[in-house]
Amino acid sequence: MGRLRTALTDLVGVEHPIVQTGMGWVAGPSLVAATAEAGGLGILASATMTYPELEAAVAKTKAHTGKPFGVNIRADATDAPERIDLLIREKVAVASFALAPKKDLIAKLKDAGVVVIPSIGAAKHAVKVASWGADAVIVQGGEGGGHTGPVATTLLLPSVLDAVDIPVVAAGGFFDGRGLAAALAYGAAGVAMGTRFLLTRESTVPEAVKQEYLRRQLQDTVVSTKVDGMPHRVLNTELVQRLEHSGRARGLAAAVTNAAKFKSMTGMKWSTLVRDGLAMRKTKDLTWSQVVMAANTPMLLRAGLVEGNTQAGVLAAGQVTGIIEDLPTCQELIDRIVADAIARIEELQKNL
Repeated sequence: MGRLRTALTDLVGVEHPIVQTGMGWVAGPSLVAATAEAGGLGILASATMTYPELEAAVAKTKAHTGKPFGVNIRADATDAPERIDLLIREKVAVASFALAPKKDLIAKLKDAGVVVIPSIGAAKHAVKVASWGADAVIVQGGEGGGHTGPVATTLLLPSVLDAVDIPVVAAGGFFDGRGLAAALAYGAAGVAMGTRFLLTRESTVPEAVKQEYLRRQLQDTVVSTKVDGMPHRVLNTELVQRLEHSGRARGLAAAVTNAAKFKSMTGMKWSTLVRDGLAMRKTKDLTWSQVVMAANTPMLLRAGLVEGNTQAGVLAAGQVTGIIEDLPTCQELIDRIVADAIARIEELQKNL
C-alpha cells in the first residue's frame, strides 16, 4: 500500500496522517496500541484516569507497541505537572491537550522532545498556542462529537490554515478516504477521528452500545448544553431528551450526585475537585452551576461507554455516526482510508 507523507507524519514519526482522538473512557491501551500498530497516531485519554491508572495505561500501551503514541492531558488539572513528568519520563511521543497548556508547560515538554498538539476551536486560539510554541494543532468543527463549537469544519479548517504556519490536523466529520483526501486538499496535515475509532473492533465500548451507534441516522445526534453546561454533541437518547427538558435545579441535583460518584471512583478528595473546579471556572469563564455540571459529565459518559447503560448514560457522538455501517479492526480501517485517499488523489491528478 502507498503512503501519504505530510507534515504530521514527519513531525510525529507515524506512517499515516490519521489520528485517533483521546476519547474519555474509550481511548485506552487496546485502542491506542492497535492504532499505532496500524500506522496512525493513537492518543490515550487520561482525563478519566487517576495518575496510577495513567501510569499503568502508558506501560500497557508500550508493551503492545513500539510505535509512537500520545496522551491527552487536561492542562487545568491540579496534577497536570506530575502527568507531564510521567510523559517525559516514559518518552511518550505526543502530548495532546483539550485546553491549551501554558507557555512554560509547552516549553518543558518540547525541551524533553515531546511533540505538543493542543486541540482548538477557533483561529485566534490556534494563533495563541502557535505563539507559545505548540508544534501542531487539531481543529474540530461542529460536526465532531463531545465538546464542539458551532462552526462547520469546512469553514473552520481554512480559517485556521490561513492563520498559522504550523501543521493543522482536521477533525469533525471525517470517517473515510474521501475526507482525508479533502482535508489534504485544504492544506491540512492529516485528519483526527473519534467516533470512527470508537466503532472499531479494538474499542472497549460494549458491543450493545456499538450497535446502538450503528443503527442511528444522520439526524440522530444533538448538541446539548444540558449535559455539562457547555455545547456537547451526543446521541439523542431518551435521557438526553429528559435532560433537555429538565429544570435547572433538577439538573444541578443530579450533577452533584454524579460528581460525588466520580470523586469516589477516582479517589479524589473534595479539595481536589474544588481546586479543579476553580481552575476550570477561571480558564473557561464558567458559572458555578456549569462547573458542577462539568463534574457530572464523566459519570454520565462512563455509564454509557463503559457500563453499556444507554438509559442512564450519555453517548458522545459525531454526526458521522449516522453514516458509519461497520466495525473494522484499526488496521482494516486505516488501510482502506489511506488506499481510498491515494486513489482519489491520483484520479484527480490524471484529470488535471
